[in-house]
Parts: sequence; structure tokens; C-alpha cells
Amino acid sequence: MKKKLGGRKWLTFILLGLFGQFAWTIENMYFNVFLYSTISTDPRFISSMVGFSAAAAVLTTLLMGALSDRVGKRKAFVCAGYILWGLSTAVFGLITPENAARFFPGAQAAVAAANMVVVLDCVMTFFGSTANDAAFNAYVTDATTEENRGRVESVLATLPLISMLVIFGLFDGLTQQGKWKEFFGIFGAAVSAMGVLSIFLMKDEPHIKPKKDNYLKSILYGFEFSVIGENKALMLSLIAFGVFASAVQVFFPFLIIYIQNYLGISDYAIVLGVVLIFASVVSVIAGRYIDRAGKLRFTVPAAGIMLVGLVGMYFARGNSAVIVAGSVMMSGYMMLTAALGANIRDNTPKDKAGLFQGVRMIYTVFLPMLIGPNIGALVIMNSTSTYIELGQVKSVPTPGIFIASAVVLLFTAIPLTLLKKNSGK
Repeated sequence: MKKKLGGRKWLTFILLGLFGQFAWTIENMYFNVFLYSTISTDPRFISSMVGFSAAAAVLTTLLMGALSDRVGKRKAFVCAGYILWGLSTAVFGLITPENAARFFPGAQAAVAAANMVVVLDCVMTFFGSTANDAAFNAYVTDATTEENRGRVESVLATLPLISMLVIFGLFDGLTQQGKWKEFFGIFGAAVSAMGVLSIFLMKDEPHIKPKKDNYLKSILYGFEFSVIGENKALMLSLIAFGVFASAVQVFFPFLIIYIQNYLGISDYAIVLGVVLIFASVVSVIAGRYIDRAGKLRFTVPAAGIMLVGLVGMYFARGNSAVIVAGSVMMSGYMMLTAALGANIRDNTPKDKAGLFQGVRMIYTVFLPMLIGPNIGALVIMNSTSTYIELGQVKSVPTPGIFIASAVVLLFTAIPLTLLKKNSGK
């Protein structure tokens, strides 16, 4: 039965989704730049931070997703989670080698500070995954149907790009000036404020009822062989998304560093702004057709468009070339995200949305964030591209990260082929 989405529900999706993406953008793109610029240029610290954060995200989503199913509520997890998520984000501005030396006088200051960033990132991820990955994502599945999920996913898929556009366009100057405390403080306060607002804005879906299942068993539910066998389409969709997300993570954590230090583009906020606006418009337009024509039909052309964009980014050097190649790459990325994300929701059992959020995180976040950045770091470490600043030799990301990403992306053909055979589409 077709379920109409009202204005309040759309507002809930958009505001919670956008402010959550502010926090994730800060983590996924600026924690890396913060660590690289103020503490250490060793790319292994970045890949380590991404890997530990991904593990924390998966464990949190498994525990909290199952708990939200058990209590039959999403709102409490979202509201409290966003408030604490914002507070933990704001604290990052206080981490410096000097402060680390005060806490750990016997340790090397830069190493101690880098480890503090990694630990605090895991704490921040716990709150963020509770609020967003576990509760908010389950809520979106609860509140949508197969008839409107493509449209909802296409809008949600634009939010990371809109988030980047806002941050790059209006606040990146703070990072350029080294005002990290103010930068993290502004967005930390904004996310916490959204948590307070959600108390009045969000409503739990009435058909979600508390469950009396064994909590430990419910956590492990999605990993049972019988459950996997009963949900082949879901598992294949998750694997396809996982391969795609791994390809993205090969270059994404290093993107700003690459643009700044390899291409030498100082006004990258303008370049990225044009790319993000173009890709967001494409995503919103594509959302209507994803629901009408079918999610799986969009995956191959979307992946092909992203592949062309990745190859283009390998050759792009000037501002104009990066805008063109980046627009193609991100448009394909957006369409593939929306189509695969909607397909995952369609194949998630309706009464177990919370239980499967942890499984989803393993395939779409943990494994990609573990595999992708390490491939990217390997490409960077094996290159000869370096520069010297204040007597230190610093590694620089090279165009090879885009070719490596393209190679990984090609492997999405395997699960997508099996998925189409399984669904008969």
C-alpha cells in the first residue's frame, strides 16, 4: 500500500540527515586534514583512524540498532545521540601536540596527539552511530515504502554533498587560518542543537512495537546462516554497496589533501562547490526515475558514469578539468548510492530494521573504511611525490588513487550480476 510522506516527515528526514552529515563530513574529511596539518603527515595514522572508527561504528550500530528494536523506539536514541555527538565533535579543537605533552609527558608529543585523535574519533563515532547509523536509518526504513524509497534515498544522498558545500563554502576559511577550535566548536554546537530540536520534531512510527526477544540473540540475528539464506537479495545488495563504498574510500579520505598539495589548487572550495551542486541536482532528478524504472536498472549506468569520472580525475590538472571530471564522478556516485541504498531498504525485513543496521554497517562502512583507505595509503606510500616543509619530508596523495578506486569499482559487477539473477530483473 502506498504511503504518503507528509511535510513534517520530510523535514525530519532532511534536517536530521543534513546535520548528521555535517558531523560525518567533519569526521570523514576534516579530521584527516586536521591530523595531517597540525599533528602528523604519516598517512598510516589516517588509515588507522578510519579503521578504528569504522570498527566502533559497526559495534555501536549492532548493539544500539538491536536495542532500538527491543524498546520499540528510535526517537530517544536520535535525540540523546545527536546532543552528545555534537559535544564530542567540539572537543577535537582542544587536541594539540602541546596539550598531549601535558597529559603524556613521557611520550612523543605528535604520536600522543595522533593517538588522542584516534581515540576521541571512536568516542564521537559511538554517539554518531547510535543516533544516525542505528536509530535514524532504522527510522527512515520504518517510515518509507518501496513506492517512495528511491525518492527519499535520492534526497538523502544529496545531503553529504550539501553538507560539504556548506562547510567548504562558508567555513573552510577557518581551517585555512588554523582556527580548528572555532571550526569544530561551531559544528559541534549545531549538531547538539539539532538533537534538542528533534525532541519536538521527530515522532516514532506507531507500528513499531517493543520486542521481548533475547537481546544477545537479536544482536547476532543478522549473522545466522539461516537468516542469510532467507535474505539473499539483501546480502547481495550489501556486498555490492560494500565494493562500491570501498572504491570510494580509496580516494575520499585523501581528496582535499590531494587537491591542495598535489594539484596546488588553493581555491578548492569553489571547485568542489560547483561539483557538489551539479551532482546534487542530478541525484534529485534521478530519484524520480529510480522508483519508476527500478533500482537495479540504474546501478550499471551509474557505476559506468562514476568510472568515467574516476579516469577523468586521474588526468585532470587545472580547475576546469577537475570540475568536469569531478562532476561526472560524483554524479555517478550519487546515483549509485541512491539506487543501492533504496534496494537495501526494500529487501530489509520490515519488522527487523534495527537488527539489520549493524549488518548493513559491516558491509557499507566497516569493510570499506578498512579496505579503501589502506589501498589509498599503499598507493601514496609507494609513490615518490613528496615535499619539504619546515625541514620535514611529507607524503602527497597522487592521481594513482583514482585509478586504484576505478579498479575496485569494477568488482561491483560480480554481486550486481548475481543480484539481478536472484531477482529476475
